[in-house]
Amino acid sequence: MPSTQFRHFLIGDIFRQNAAIVPEGLAAALGGESLSHAELDARGNRLAHALRGLGIGHLDRVACWADTCLEVLPLFAACAKLGAVFAPVNARLGPAEALQPVELARPALLVADGERLAGAAELAGQTGAPLACLHGPPGGGGLDLAAAAVRGPAADLSEPALREGDPHVIFFTSGSTGKPKGVVLSHRANWLRSFQGPFRDDPERGVCMFPLYHMAGFSLALSAWQTRGSIALVHSPTPEALLSAVQSTRANRLYCIPLVWSRILASDTGRYDLSSLRELDTGTSAVPIELLRALKERFPGTRTRTYYGSTEAGSCSTLSDADALRKPGSVGLAAPAAALRISAEGEICVRSPYMMDGYFENPEATAEALRDGWYHTGDLGALDEEGYLQVTGRMREVIRSGGESVSPLEVEAALAGAAGVRELAVIGVPDADWGELVCAVVVPEPGAKVTLEALQAVCEGRIAGFKKPRRIAFAEALPRTAATGQVQRGLLAEQLAQARAGAAQ
Repeated sequence: MPSTQFRHFLIGDIFRQNAAIVPEGLAAALGGESLSHAELDARGNRLAHALRGLGIGHLDRVACWADTCLEVLPLFAACAKLGAVFAPVNARLGPAEALQPVELARPALLVADGERLAGAAELAGQTGAPLACLHGPPGGGGLDLAAAAVRGPAADLSEPALREGDPHVIFFTSGSTGKPKGVVLSHRANWLRSFQGPFRDDPERGVCMFPLYHMAGFSLALSAWQTRGSIALVHSPTPEALLSAVQSTRANRLYCIPLVWSRILASDTGRYDLSSLRELDTGTSAVPIELLRALKERFPGTRTRTYYGSTEAGSCSTLSDADALRKPGSVGLAAPAAALRISAEGEICVRSPYMMDGYFENPEATAEALRDGWYHTGDLGALDEEGYLQVTGRMREVIRSGGESVSPLEVEAALAGAAGVRELAVIGVPDADWGELVCAVVVPEPGAKVTLEALQAVCEGRIAGFKKPRRIAFAEALPRTAATGQVQRGLLAEQLAQARAGAAQ
């Protein structure tokens, strides 16, 4: 039954309502496994009872270091009902990298999957957090969540003190210094971000290309569940995996970043029954008009929307299907309930009722990002005479590649001491598929030959694969400030762009 706090926007109520109204309906699928709404709710309840038995409750933080698997979803539901704060950690990080977000969260419980269990045991020892495993006994007396999810009471559980303004999740994002920041989102913010309106009468059956440590993965899942629909997950966003999921679940929505759409268009889509698809969505930044035209040609009868947003702000703008070809290069109008403006410095600022509450225990970064009710995105942009937004660049140094944040300083630290390198700087360079690519700009030692493959090899075991440089460029010297000698990354990026433009002429 719905919570007695029904007048609050609480994420736990989504699971309760779906279990009561569409108990046998598909909630989630991954490969050959699936969960109905009743199963997801019941397993979430069992885990909530088990976690409460450990003393975990309202406002306690639960860090989850795991790759995409269905077992993460009942834990997500359990935390929502307990009023505990769910804090997923990027599964692609190694133990040394994962230590930073875990230390920041100071969790009451650290949960890991089997592949990361040994590393998680090290982190638990370093942070003092109790350890639990999603797939079996962790050893040392820790909690076996796989067993707890199918045993114990399935009765509904709620937290009387929970309110919609309480934190629901913490998503970790990189800052320009390489230290993670924890984006705090309340129950209200996540409920509003995923609500699709009271007049939608068809369940959304989505396919998610994002992993379950990424904000977009949970946002897409919640959006589907708000319609009493389902989300299909994949272990890796290959065309085969995504299109197979569309076919097996009769999905009507598929969201992919431009690179993945390009790969799908290059694949043999005729092998699959994709007739159920109605919505082909994309985003992270402007999308090439050639890609939009190709999607319309390959998938007639569908509509394509382009989204622009961030973990901190949620959806900022949407380019509708009707405007997709009319407004090339645009990311659309302000999202529902959101407002956009361009600052005097040309920065895109957004205001909405579903923004983050702030950065976890980081008032300085929060004050910098949230000013007078506006979130300062760090992106440069312009609004045309009709109010359509165009993203023209980035003010900050953080590189956004395929939806992931990469700190240039962290990559530079990993490349320190690379053979044949006199000086090196890392910047982001524009890319139609990824948004930006990590580029290493190298001043080589005289006579030395430095290759991209050699730099990537230096990074092996030091940083996650998505942080490795994907491009290499060479310079005689790096532009630096006169006073402090700091690398002027913006100027360096401009010099490279001018060099490429000159070479193309």
